[in-house]
Amino acid sequence: MQTPQYLVAHLRRALAEDPRTSELGVHVTIRGDVVVLDGEVSSEERKQAMETVVREQLPAARVHNDVHVTPPYPPEGSEDLSAPERS
Repeated sequence: MQTPQYLVAHLRRALAEDPRTSELGVHVTIRGDVVVLDGEVSSEERKQAMETVVREQLPAARVHNDVHVTPPYPPEGSEDLSAPERS
């Protein structure tokens, strides 16, 4: 079995390169036989896809998915970008 550092790197690469996830911003930690995913994604589907990718890579590992879904929202109102008048 590979060391935890190599497994973490392997899983991070798999999450980044798999077209179902393409995720770089999620943290991967290995504690014994448990893989912990932590971070934020934009949809429940992406969260579940991340867990699927990890299970495909390490079928014997338990996965603890602590990823939070934070859907993107359009900004409220408008931002004034005009320069303030100088006296």
